[in-house]
Amino acid sequence: MTPLRARLGREIFRRVAGPDGPKARERIHGTPGPRWFDADSEIVRVHADASMFIGGIRAVLLQTMHPAAMKAVADHSGYQGDMWGRLARTSQFLAVTTFGTIDHAEQAIRAVRSIHERVTGTMPDGTPYAASDPHLLAWVHAAEVDSFLLAHQTYGARPLDEAGCDAYVAQAALVAGKLGVVDPPTTVAELRAVLDAFRPELRATEEARGAVRFLVLHPELPVAARPAYAVLMAAGVALMPRWTRRPLRLPWLPVSERTVVKALGTLATGTIRWAMSSGVDEAHELRATATAPAPA
Repeated sequence: MTPLRARLGREIFRRVAGPDGPKARERIHGTPGPRWFDADSEIVRVHADASMFIGGIRAVLLQTMHPAAMKAVADHSGYQGDMWGRLARTSQFLAVTTFGTIDHAEQAIRAVRSIHERVTGTMPDGTPYAASDPHLLAWVHAAEVDSFLLAHQTYGARPLDEAGCDAYVAQAALVAGKLGVVDPPTTVAELRAVLDAFRPELRATEEARGAVRFLVLHPELPVAARPAYAVLMAAGVALMPRWTRRPLRLPWLPVSERTVVKALGTLATGTIRWAMSSGVDEAHELRATATAPAPA
């Protein structure tokens, strides 16, 4: 089974991390130097788990509910043109800032902030938007952290306790602050308050519904991989708040979501965790070598 696991793990990793993923992993985990987060920290525990596949889907779906965030994506990036490229860039940023050295993490943050400065435009009503707007960054951050944590608590191999959940939010806030978020939430209660405060601004535009439809129906994957993607998508949709379903034209099937979808999502994340375990072991070995004390 080892060759099968390695082959499956490589294919999943290539899709998520892009063609340069192996080199990036070696650079992120193998470069010596201080890091923001210890290997046993909550953010490492969450971001290293296979539940991030479901959390990432949920985050993208939820983020479409903010018209300005969706307009920025539609005008400057889009999901249809480079869906997997966007995923690879996002996953590498998360990996660098979570697992990489402080120097590499700060380089990645400077690069993202530079991109954000160039992403500007106008809403249909004439209101300007900017990706560097701290308010818009706060929405993107809150949607991501809420999604990653919820997916981990639902499908993660080792869910966090209450104090651990607060610690995860606080650790994620460190990166958010450096990206330009003003006073990011540092506890689950604060995170929920931020999400509640955004509710009056949220609605599903035609661009949002188009993006969701594309993500659900056109994943640009080989036929053999589409059933697994469909399971992950269904699990991500099942974690979406009920109030987002009708606006985004997503189904709400509470009984099926609690039974069939939950079981399939658990099976899918378990399979991904198994398939990628060899890569995780390699990353742990690289990091252990990079952070080991120098010989006397």
